[in-house]
Amino acid sequence: MSTSVLMTLALDLGYALAILALTALGLGIVFGLLGVMNMAHGEFVMLGAYCVVFAQQHGLPPLTALPLAILVCGAAGWVVERYLIRALYSRPFDTLLATWGLSIVIREVVKACFGAGYQNVALRAAEPLQLGTLAYPLYRLELMIIVFLGLLALGLWFRHSQVGARIRAMTSNPVLARAVGVNTTRLANLSFTAGVVLAGVCGVMLAPLVRIEPYIGLDYLLNAFFVLIVGGFGSLAGLLAGTGIIGATQSLTANLLDQTAGYAAVLIVSILFLWIRPNGLITRR
Repeated sequence: MSTSVLMTLALDLGYALAILALTALGLGIVFGLLGVMNMAHGEFVMLGAYCVVFAQQHGLPPLTALPLAILVCGAAGWVVERYLIRALYSRPFDTLLATWGLSIVIREVVKACFGAGYQNVALRAAEPLQLGTLAYPLYRLELMIIVFLGLLALGLWFRHSQVGARIRAMTSNPVLARAVGVNTTRLANLSFTAGVVLAGVCGVMLAPLVRIEPYIGLDYLLNAFFVLIVGGFGSLAGLLAGTGIIGATQSLTANLLDQTAGYAAVLIVSILFLWIRPNGLITRR
């Protein structure tokens, strides 16, 4: 096997891992920290992608899609947590049903605004970058670097900031946290909103790489759940572990066989983890 082929496989694996980590991060915050089974996570990713479509259709600079997605998803996340989720904490099945209904509503609203057909966005950075004898899409390389730096910054902030300490206190013992003056209601709202915003930012970053349509969120929701099932809920280390196992399984199987075999392998691995290690590789302490 030639060096260029090995480099391509390695870069494709890194890209697959970056996409998985990016899509699972928002769900990991909401599900892992708050215990909310947000079935609308994929739809918030889809909303972020449609913010890019909106910017392109109205002749706006592509970068305006990012603050637009943060504004739209942030407002939506705040409203959903305040008026739908807040009354359902400690009732996971009810949050699943509520957010599943919400996902249907979001899809129908998007279909009414943009239609059910495919949308594509143009991006100059999608052009290949020459790496010796290998040509590889520049945007994929940029995305991998951004995801790596973003996860590193988030991990450091969560471990060393006062807000991160309060969130850890809230998730480990909410009663004690309230007793010492932590506003757990506000923190829960901010955590849910942050998870939704991260989903929207994920959609913005993925928009130049995928065909955008109202049902794209379903695949991202499933992959994010698989990552959290394998890695464990409520920790960045679990997210990274699940990303590595699921991403490597899917990427290697798809390269050796085909994409369908890759999805099947991921499903089998997830089922085995649910059976043998239901809490995932790394559990929250």
